[in-house]
Amino acid sequence: MIASRTSKTILTATISLFALASTAAQAEQNINLRLAYAQNSQPVKDALDLFGELVEEKTNGSVTVSYFPDSQLGGESELVELLQAGAIDMTKVSGGLMGSFSPLYDVFSMPYLFDDEEHFYRVMNDPDIMDDVYASTEDQGFVGVGWYDSGQRNFYTTGTPIERVEDLAGKKIRVMQSQTAIDTMRLLGVSPVVMAQEEVYTSLQQGVLDGAENNEFALTAARHGEVVDFYTLDGHTRIPDIILISNRTLNALSDDQREAVMAAIDESTESQVIHWREAIANARTQIQEEFGVAINEVDTAPFQEAVQPIYEALESTPEEYAIYQKIKAVNTP
Repeated sequence: MIASRTSKTILTATISLFALASTAAQAEQNINLRLAYAQNSQPVKDALDLFGELVEEKTNGSVTVSYFPDSQLGGESELVELLQAGAIDMTKVSGGLMGSFSPLYDVFSMPYLFDDEEHFYRVMNDPDIMDDVYASTEDQGFVGVGWYDSGQRNFYTTGTPIERVEDLAGKKIRVMQSQTAIDTMRLLGVSPVVMAQEEVYTSLQQGVLDGAENNEFALTAARHGEVVDFYTLDGHTRIPDIILISNRTLNALSDDQREAVMAAIDESTESQVIHWREAIANARTQIQEEFGVAINEVDTAPFQEAVQPIYEALESTPEEYAIYQKIKAVNTP
């Protein structure tokens, strides 16, 4: 069972983060939230649509949402800049990108951070962990107010499957432009190749790459399943999507409107998680039956052992290490 963050907890944290204006300034007014997002899977799009429906319902129409979907206003980096400039009110971006704005988010890019899916959900719904992370960008004009599941990143390869750490030795694997991702791959014996996502299909097809790493939709929606043979469920990263709102917009909402927005985010997350699971199950079926790609699981313990130097280095950054310790403690009985 996925426990929602309570609106009361979020509201209390929000009030502690921002100096609220006078009671008169907090008088309720009609507000239209401009929400922009980049290309996303259908469960995320549906959840964002649901958020708009819920917030309008919960505020009796005093808060509405206008959407700018599918990278109409740019990629995720550009959308955060627009948020800071006040050109939009909300956006949804990868937690991996958020490391550029706050090092606390970098912890979520650490390899094999979560024990399993339920551990991930418990962490993301724990205000003792997430309130500090969300608030860490306040001085940059925006804060986090929620999350969506974006699945786990796994290896997919041509020719041979990944069954042991040794199978990765020397393989040319495409990775994101992320130092943590690059360091992770090197510790696993990979020769990491940073390239744009749109170049991956052809590079796999032509043998420039031996493989890549991403969630299931890379093989289905992006059709990478046409040019690879194996998909290994090692789950080396599980990076959340983060919902952001500008400080200015948050402070313009009345107390009741703010509570309604937070409740709508929570409910949309509950729905997104359910539909994400269904979509992943369907994608795995499609990967095997339509694309003929074999799916295999591995014992992740040797993989985790290989990347331990990353965690040892984390100890030199106390704030990030404290978040890591809290995350690992969540699953401790």
